[in-house]
Amino acid sequence: MEEPTTNHYKEGQEGEERDPESNNTLQSPLLLKRNRTLSTNHLAIIGTKVSHIESLDYEINENDLFKHDWRSRSREQVLQYVFMKWILALIVGLLTGVIATLINLAIENIAGFKLLAVAKFIKEERNFEGFLYFTGANLALTAFASILVVCFAPTAAGPGIPEIKAYLNGVDTPNMYGASTLIVKIFGSIGAVSAGLDLGKEGPLVHIGACLASLLGQGGPDNYRVKWRWMRYFNNDRDRRDLITCGAASGVCAAFRSPIGGVLFALEEVATWWRSALLWRTFFSTAVVVVVLRAFMEYCGSGNCGLFGQGGLIMFDVSDVTVTYHAMDLLPVVIIGVIGGVLGSLYNYLLHKVLRVYNLINEKGRGHKLLLSLAVSIFTSVCLYCLPFFAHCSPCDPSLPDSACPTNGRTGNFKQFNCPAGYYNDLASLLHTTNDDAVRNIFSTSTPTEFHPVSLLVFFGVYCILGLITFGIAVPSGLFLPIILMGSAYGRLLGMAMGPYTRIDQGLFSVLGAASLMAGSMRMTVSLCVIFLELTNNLLLLPITMLVLLISKTVGDAFNPSIYEMILHLKGLPFLDANPEPWMRTLTVAELADAKSPVITLCGVEKVSRIVEVLQNTTHNGFPVVDQGTVPPIGLPDGASELHGIILRAHLVAVLRKKWFLKEKRRTEDWEVRKVFTSIDLAERGFKIDEVLVTKDEMEMYVDLHPLTNTTPFTVLESLSVAKAMVLFRSVGLRHMLIVPKYQLTGVSPVVGILTRQDLLAHNILNAFPDIKSKERGKKGK
Repeated sequence: MEEPTTNHYKEGQEGEERDPESNNTLQSPLLLKRNRTLSTNHLAIIGTKVSHIESLDYEINENDLFKHDWRSRSREQVLQYVFMKWILALIVGLLTGVIATLINLAIENIAGFKLLAVAKFIKEERNFEGFLYFTGANLALTAFASILVVCFAPTAAGPGIPEIKAYLNGVDTPNMYGASTLIVKIFGSIGAVSAGLDLGKEGPLVHIGACLASLLGQGGPDNYRVKWRWMRYFNNDRDRRDLITCGAASGVCAAFRSPIGGVLFALEEVATWWRSALLWRTFFSTAVVVVVLRAFMEYCGSGNCGLFGQGGLIMFDVSDVTVTYHAMDLLPVVIIGVIGGVLGSLYNYLLHKVLRVYNLINEKGRGHKLLLSLAVSIFTSVCLYCLPFFAHCSPCDPSLPDSACPTNGRTGNFKQFNCPAGYYNDLASLLHTTNDDAVRNIFSTSTPTEFHPVSLLVFFGVYCILGLITFGIAVPSGLFLPIILMGSAYGRLLGMAMGPYTRIDQGLFSVLGAASLMAGSMRMTVSLCVIFLELTNNLLLLPITMLVLLISKTVGDAFNPSIYEMILHLKGLPFLDANPEPWMRTLTVAELADAKSPVITLCGVEKVSRIVEVLQNTTHNGFPVVDQGTVPPIGLPDGASELHGIILRAHLVAVLRKKWFLKEKRRTEDWEVRKVFTSIDLAERGFKIDEVLVTKDEMEMYVDLHPLTNTTPFTVLESLSVAKAMVLFRSVGLRHMLIVPKYQLTGVSPVVGILTRQDLLAHNILNAFPDIKSKERGKKGK
């Protein structure tokens, strides 16, 4: 297959050695010959399963068919295409809002009736029976959620946000946005949250919004796709990426009822690519979500939704609190920020260790995953039920109405639990309630003596342990609410300690503590600030919230990456960071190309047998198309080589499937290719070379690749630094980057090499260049 004068390239072949003498020195004038191998790994843990992953084609493939398609579209067709984008954004917002409401309705009613039954058992002093009922109900709900995930959709486990980040970064995460994943995510979230596990539904709602957007963009599930002509225009990675961005923002909006926060979350945390048109559509989707949520809240406010009341659609209103602070009040705010950064980084470190252990357990099979989930459920139930019995009973404030303290009903800060009349159990008001109501209780203002410090300390310790062991089991789970609960606990504790020295309310200290821990763990700032402002409905918190978030993120960054980056690394997803490593500035792309196997090129008019052989013996996605001996422009010597562009594997397979062959070696006319292909045909994916049958006679025929070749690929000089290449690769959303020689010499190939996502990952580069790796280790040691 290989010719001595042709460059060849194999992407994804691990451990492949190349002959250091195989390259002509004229082809690589900048390179020093070294025996290096840049090995890449295309495997990642997707849904606790090792899967083969690829990159996504976000770059516009500007071939002759694409250019003709856009030139031939009328103004009405272009407007209809844009109008359909807005319609899809509208439907994404509507469906996300409706599903989020139904999830909240189900959780509030299931958990509410369970807690009312437990309160009845305790009131009748049937404590053991109440324990059995509480533990059994939680165990059944956890088993329901875990069985759904383990048996039907393993990718529905966890929050799904790291995988969305990877997808929008350009990584195709398999089976993450299917119909089965969406259904399991919905019902699994209901079961897991209703079971009282230390997890939230906010992360799963983001994944649900992304699944809805993906299914709408491709016309439905794979087996039941809508074949309407206009839906086929969105069956490409670029439009699907924009819709998933709208879906992720809609999920955050549905979780926190925060439209602007949802848009900023998508911009700051998940999206790599952004533009003004996407901003408008994302904001439109979140606005639709808010309208749907508000309509359901108005309807349910009159008691039409069972136990659904103020809970579910989180809104911790502290707008009636006058926030006054002076210069001395900034000291406790700074302390909260520092504590949040330290605890957030410590939480990330410990959670990373737990997830590594859980991966070992999950590898043993479905039974072990299920048993792990049930064991966590039993431990959680024991802690939540038994610990309030050790708390002291506190007398009710005489200024409170009799109906407010104590309570055994649906809501309220002052749960009677096992206390006599006129007394309440403060720890029970935090543990014997839904997570949303627990946050609302601990955020409550003007209640300086409501919680005992020991109870808050116990609550903080319990939720730290539960948060570490719960995330990672085989159920849909989110990180937002557990971190908010932990942060609010130590924030209120600090508020108690600083009470004589500050005018800030303890409830506001809880808000600042939750914000600081989230910033210290997730490393978000702008979006998190807006989300908390929309949650608390108090703009006066803006200055101190900004200060807390900036300090927490800065302190956390000094220790380790964010929790989502850790999960991405643990799963093996090839995520490109925004900031390249400093040592990448001293390394050139030519040196990376020298560490790889030579690039495989195809001729503009290629033999069918050559195409079949290349596709069968390689796994990579793109091949440079080079014309040898073309007629050069005036001033260049005869026999020059022309880099016509790059052609995708899917387009080569499409040519073989449609049998678009020529009996003689010639270039085709424009009308010949348009007679067989359309730009929509080239957007189809999923076909493999193994599914194509080519006869022996067809092997001797030819294919003109010029009409299907992307004539505007991104090319860089071989002297470009790896750091600059990585920034360009991420910013533009590339899948391939062609390296061209600095000196254009006669008889030299016009392409030196090709870089992909895996080639630019720091750990792959360090493994290929041990001298750089040893220097970096030495710096860290010092």
